[in-house]
Amino acid sequence: MDNRVNEIRRVIRALRVSMREAEAIMHEQINRDEDCTFVAQEIMKMRAVMSGLVKEKATLGDSEPIFVSGVFVLQRRPAARVARLAKLHLARPQAAPAV
Repeated sequence: MDNRVNEIRRVIRALRVSMREAEAIMHEQINRDEDCTFVAQEIMKMRAVMSGLVKEKATLGDSEPIFVSGVFVLQRRPAARVARLAKLHLARPQAAPAV
């Protein structure tokens, strides 16, 4: 039984990391105004699997929380914003010389 609980905890940790990565991808797609239906459906499937694993873990008598430490997804700056900033620097009007 202890091995099964440890295996469930390991799967839950891995699933949480996958869900965070998928959510970051989905947010990037939303920011680019792209269709994120597929990724959203996959996240919903992962949540259903997670729910089943949590119920099974509780049935086996494990009530300790599972921590995922040090996992974060870096967000990249959209390329359009960088290009727009570059245009602003190039197109800035020059001050008229003093006469």
